[in-house]
Amino acid sequence: MVEALEVHKSYGRVEVLKGITLKVMPGEVMCLIGPSGSGKSTFLRCINHLEKINAGRLSVDGALVGYRERGDRLHELREREVAGQRTEIGMVFQRFNLFPHMTALENITEAPIRVKREPKDAARAHARELLEKVGLGDRAGAYPNQLSGGQQQRVAIARALAMQPKLMLFDEPTSALDPELVGDVLAVMRQLADDGMTMIVVTHEMGFAREVGDAVVFMDGGVVVESGDPREVLTDPRHERTRSFLSKVL
Repeated sequence: MVEALEVHKSYGRVEVLKGITLKVMPGEVMCLIGPSGSGKSTFLRCINHLEKINAGRLSVDGALVGYRERGDRLHELREREVAGQRTEIGMVFQRFNLFPHMTALENITEAPIRVKREPKDAARAHARELLEKVGLGDRAGAYPNQLSGGQQQRVAIARALAMQPKLMLFDEPTSALDPELVGDVLAVMRQLADDGMTMIVVTHEMGFAREVGDAVVFMDGGVVVESGDPREVLTDPRHERTRSFLSKVL
């Protein structure tokens, strides 16, 4: 579903990604772990072309992201074409980014109606199903300021799912939440995994990575230091840098 080949990303002279190569299979849950500044979130943003890569190849479901190949050169797609690719890639951020002047239901239906031109009745019916799925069936008419952080994040997940993506990206979705609200969000993500959604999750929740992840990738300094089965990487890491990191977070 996702293939990265020698992906590089720099900001000026600062090289953030130094040749990331990995694959995510359909239905797989891959958890990216590592210290702050290791490049995890930047890599996630490159997958849907929120950040443009400087070198390498990134593809989702067999199609290059953000570029078209002509001969041996890559040509950047037009913004409209990139936007079309993004409709198939859901993303959930640390901050919920809900429209404050819209209800939960309206936040979820906005993109399907405006971008995919879905009929309003069908979009609303689907949105109500998604609110039920994330445990908020009774909060359709609530505005963001009437919801807890965990509830807002679950609405944000429902909003991403409303576009019926083939891939979901999560950028530390629980890091801005109070500890007692984390469990409800992780429960929704567990259910998505059980339903077969392909997911890449940047997380500090090691329990989630161990229980739900099919693969764990430890990044540091813009490179993949170690990857493999979560139980092996988290309990018996091969690299000293991985062991050092895990000793501070487990």
